[in-house]
Amino acid sequence: MKVSAFFENLYHRFLSEKTKEKGESLILGIAIGSFIIHLVLIFLSDFGILNLQSELFQNPISAIYTPFSFILVYEVYLLVYYLPKSFTTYIGKQYEIISLIIIRRLFKDLATLELSSDWFQIKDDLQFSYDLVTSLLLFLLLLFFYKNSKKQSSKTIKAKFTKELTSFIRFKKITATILVPVLIGIAFYTLGSWAFYVISPESNTGTSFKDINAIFFDEFFMILIIVDVILLLASFYYTDQFHKVIRNSGFIVSTILIRLSFSVEGLMNNLLILAAAVFGLLILLIHNQYEKSYENALEHQDDE
Repeated sequence: MKVSAFFENLYHRFLSEKTKEKGESLILGIAIGSFIIHLVLIFLSDFGILNLQSELFQNPISAIYTPFSFILVYEVYLLVYYLPKSFTTYIGKQYEIISLIIIRRLFKDLATLELSSDWFQIKDDLQFSYDLVTSLLLFLLLLFFYKNSKKQSSKTIKAKFTKELTSFIRFKKITATILVPVLIGIAFYTLGSWAFYVISPESNTGTSFKDINAIFFDEFFMILIIVDVILLLASFYYTDQFHKVIRNSGFIVSTILIRLSFSVEGLMNNLLILAAAVFGLLILLIHNQYEKSYENALEHQDDE
């Protein structure tokens, strides 16, 4: 009982509505401040006052990359925030995060575009084109995903609101609470390692920074896969309905595809991301059809 009360207290401290609103204001202020600081560092690097080797300090347009990074941090927080509340919204936040990563990548690549007649022969320009199309398609897929993330009818919720379900929601709250310090720790470690690498590129930090866009998020989606599997196994305590098991399993596959996208480059990276979103949407659409059939079966039972 004491352990449960401890996590409940931490949950309200980390993931309450009030904390979410404070976090939003804080992140907005940090994003604006970081944008200004990034611009100053770029100008100091241009004048030779600082020797910063990263491609993020070569062009003022690259400064937009930094505030977007903090917006992504807030999106990560929202994902954890919605984990105990809505599983489909939690998955939708994963798609939002990967969409913002691509948008952020567009801002970074804008600074290195080579405008020429050989557009489709230049690797970076081709990647920019892939990202433009992918961001639009992801935006569209997210629209369909949220439109089909319909709330269950109150009748269905009442029929399923059991002691087991209450325990499962409590378990998700504990999981979300544990995730907050874990993700904060990983974020500080990766950010600190990258900053040290930028200041002293000849040092061996033990961390690879080949793809700057994958910093933190490579580990983040790996953790999400583990969390999704744990939630899938825990869900068996309150439901054995086939369509819910398949839905939750399908969302894990979608998360794995996103995670795999960080290990490849070029067109394959974009295709894996789109495949993840399309697969998640199709799983949701099929699940909803099963849910309608289930609700109709409940109505017929009540009529009898």
